Amino acid sequence: MYRTPLIPNDSVDIVKKALSFQTPDRLPVFINAFWDEFTAIWRQRDSSRTDIEIEDYFGNDLCVPVAVEGFFPSHIGEIERKGDDVFSDDGWGRIIRTKEGTTFYEVAERLLKTPKDLDSIEFEPADLSLRYNDFLKEVTEQRRKGRAVFIKIGGPFIRSTFFRGETDFLMDMLQDESFAIAIVEKVADHLLQVGLESLRQADAYEFGVWIFDDMCNINAPMFSPKTFERIFLPVYKHLVAELKGAGARWVILHCDGNLLPLLDLLIEAGIDGINPVEPAAGLNIPKLIEKYYGRLSFIGGLCNTKILPGSDPDRIRQHIEEAIEAGKNGGLILGTHSIGPDISLENFELLRRTIKTKGRGYLPAN
Repeated sequence: MYRTPLIPNDSVDIVKKALSFQTPDRLPVFINAFWDEFTAIWRQRDSSRTDIEIEDYFGNDLCVPVAVEGFFPSHIGEIERKGDDVFSDDGWGRIIRTKEGTTFYEVAERLLKTPKDLDSIEFEPADLSLRYNDFLKEVTEQRRKGRAVFIKIGGPFIRSTFFRGETDFLMDMLQDESFAIAIVEKVADHLLQVGLESLRQADAYEFGVWIFDDMCNINAPMFSPKTFERIFLPVYKHLVAELKGAGARWVILHCDGNLLPLLDLLIEAGIDGINPVEPAAGLNIPKLIEKYYGRLSFIGGLCNTKILPGSDPDRIRQHIEEAIEAGKNGGLILGTHSIGPDISLENFELLRRTIKTKGRGYLPAN
């Protein structure tokens, strides 16, 4: 069994320095996720990796555990099967249909159908113990490994689409803005209470909260900045202020896609940093750090869709080194959104080696 510790023992310190715009002793790193398919390939390459977590092997310096934040956690579970179809309650006020052994789903039924339903729906309390059992175990384990521990909640847009349906909610924003705002406020209040309770139970104030709110595609946000300003900005201001008022040091926003048109509004809302900062969506780390240094931190910045899957090692190395150079004075935690099977093991190892040698960091030799 592989028993050598893989997590650097300075993760807490360097994450703090990076997010405080101080020069870290080495560049901290974080990858949001490793696909199961990539992890299986990685394990097959070396039989000694059976008992190693790939996040430990890479050297992730932070983690973002999440409680069961759904509106109805006690409802979660399979309801029935019809042939190959599996119908389940996912805890977000909807019944979903999946195929056995598959990932994607179709919504079969929603609790919220019309505006008149909204006031009669009561979410289950944020302090239900069943929300936090596995969450607290994960927090304990990640702290044992020495990582900087944040907590996660979903965001007002994406969780509203879970509740209402993406198409219906976007149409509400266009045709019945007052109803859309009522949904957002109800959802955001629930998320806030779960966030406050997660902070309290995990004693996670030292670092704070990540809000996961995918509201952009690769080209632009799903709505205009003016719409964000009217519908979401007041809610975000309240959410961030309450989390920080409770003691959360930082509030980070995870949002895939092209977030550029909303950055100034997010800073106004009190957001301290963004992730995953996707180059394929037009987010360039050197340019962003030059413009926003001292006002906004960046977690990510490496391209997992065009450059890391590519066949040119020199281009990959240059891409990583440019980001490292831009973040040498703080304001950057280097990483990428996820690592999938389209990225070769050779390119993954090149990523690790380049960060180790150019970022002055510890990533264990194997």
